[in-house]
Amino acid sequence: MTETIPVAVPRKGRPLEAVLQRVAEEADAERVADDVISTLRYEKAVTKGSQTPERGPYARLADYSHPDDSAEPDYTLLRDDRAGKPRRIVFDSLTVPVGDVELRLVGREEPFRALRKHEFALGFDSADLVLEEVVELRPDPLTRIADVNARIDPHDTDVRVVAGMGDTVYHTLMAAPEALPQGERPTRAFLSEYEGGLCISPRYERLVEAVLGTRNTGALDFEYPGEDQEEEAAIAETEVGVYLTVTGSTAREHGLVVGEELFPSETVLMENCSEASTGVERAKEVFLRADTETEMAIH
Repeated sequence: MTETIPVAVPRKGRPLEAVLQRVAEEADAERVADDVISTLRYEKAVTKGSQTPERGPYARLADYSHPDDSAEPDYTLLRDDRAGKPRRIVFDSLTVPVGDVELRLVGREEPFRALRKHEFALGFDSADLVLEEVVELRPDPLTRIADVNARIDPHDTDVRVVAGMGDTVYHTLMAAPEALPQGERPTRAFLSEYEGGLCISPRYERLVEAVLGTRNTGALDFEYPGEDQEEEAAIAETEVGVYLTVTGSTAREHGLVVGEELFPSETVLMENCSEASTGVERAKEVFLRADTETEMAIH
């Protein structure tokens, strides 16, 4: 009998897309993966106001969901954090057969925390959340996802990072030219001599301390973008900051010099080691087989 292994996944966004694309590569699931991705992108556009649907969220939810067929995706409604708290349609669940196991992908708002509470043996989340939750802060910077496990206190959690999905973008240091020595780019070395404001996202204080190293953050004052203010614009005002970048083009449009890539933000497979089983090991192999460009080298 085929064993079904539940896997916690994000309910929306880039990390969920990375998981669905990996599953599609390993199983005959391209159609259903594309369906989920396109549906959630459309619903994101609705939430942001760039799409105007003809029908309300409950009617759309009924069209999308297949609660009586686990091989088709199911969705649910959540309150979004945006102004007015709009209802947003997000991923709920899907079962995909891969080899001799079935992966039951289950949407969670905080997959990493679900693993920490032993609700799942396997799950996916952004590596950022691991840094924000459990890694030890040290004087030396954390620069690679492959080094994350070494900074997790085994008395704090049984969860460990297993593999990366290759959907890498970077937390990048950037600065206004007037804050830099002439002709130089901002680096960790620059920050070791810098005193003043560092503009970051308010949820990333601990992550920034980890990736810069505490010896580089003692003289820094964290500052944050104002409500509805673009991060790059806020960094230009502060003159130095850290933000997730792909190409850095928006930063340059605000007159910023794009500097050192401090840490990769990548979707990672995690395991609660105390929940290991033969079925869980087979499910892990699904995600370890693919040849993926990733910042990890754990496996």
